[in-house]
Amino acid sequence: MERFGFIHEKLDIKILILFVLNELPAPVDELKLSELVFCDDGIGYFDYSDCLAELTESGQITEQDRKYQITDLGRQNVEAVGSSIPYSVRTKALKLTAPLAAQMRRAALITAEHSMDDDGLCTVHLSVSDGVSPILELRLLAANEQAASTMESTFRADAESIYHKIVGILTESEESK
Repeated sequence: MERFGFIHEKLDIKILILFVLNELPAPVDELKLSELVFCDDGIGYFDYSDCLAELTESGQITEQDRKYQITDLGRQNVEAVGSSIPYSVRTKALKLTAPLAAQMRRAALITAEHSMDDDGLCTVHLSVSDGVSPILELRLLAANEQAASTMESTFRADAESIYHKIVGILTESEESK
């Protein structure tokens, strides 16, 4: 059966896989990677699977816990030949990867975790970084692990707003003078 699209050859599929992974700042699971790579209708699943395995075997991507990430070798190769991907496919791939890449970058800047001490006290550790150093670090005592998990998920979802609210509260007296 003839497939439509621009990408048909295994080499082109490999370059597209590397291109997509090169745009992502963190490892991505196989399902999400396939969604991003199948931006061109010419790619078949079995060819894609073969290419993914071959790229892993050749050391251009790594696979850990069913998540894939580009290596320095893969990055060098895609920088050398990535422009051979048709412009329309590159544009579509970039459009699809941009939101996920932004989510990954944001997630890397936010830490939300908790720990239990020997006395059964649950401490929640929350922080936001600017990529260089933390701009906010909080340690809060939680009533239990369920409350700690709620604090963590709320912070992850709205860390920037929480940061601005804290800064606003702490500088309120200065603004009212």
